Amino acid sequence: MNKTSKQIIVMRKEFIEDGKKVTPRKGKYIAQGAHASLKAILDFACDLNSEDKLIISYSENLALKDWLKGSFTKVCCVVDTEAELLEIYNKAKDAGLLCSLIVDSGRTEFNGIPTTTSCAVGPAWSDELESITGHLKLF
Repeated sequence: MNKTSKQIIVMRKEFIEDGKKVTPRKGKYIAQGAHASLKAILDFACDLNSEDKLIISYSENLALKDWLKGSFTKVCCVVDTEAELLEIYNKAKDAGLLCSLIVDSGRTEFNGIPTTTSCAVGPAWSDELESITGHLKLF
């Protein structure tokens, strides 16, 4: 079987403010997905040494190495609710996969309320991602 590495970015679609469904601007979705993608990698693979140089080490994660040296494949999927987003994140975390969860500060949207918006799972091998994110719809 040919293994491929990829990262799944999961966006939360529904937000409620004052009892009403709210849809963020497209740019907000893009920024939150970018935050999630980068944070998943940096949380795992980067360390600031004593000289404050950023060093990326992927010796323990061959899927990350393949991804960084390959195509940077990302797939953006959607869930409706915060509960669904947290379920995906927790499953990825429990499986030992690289993952990140993004909570927006609320400065430009969400009326100043910190709001969970997205997560990234991987980079990981596609067969590792399937049971966690394979059922999700594309964004």
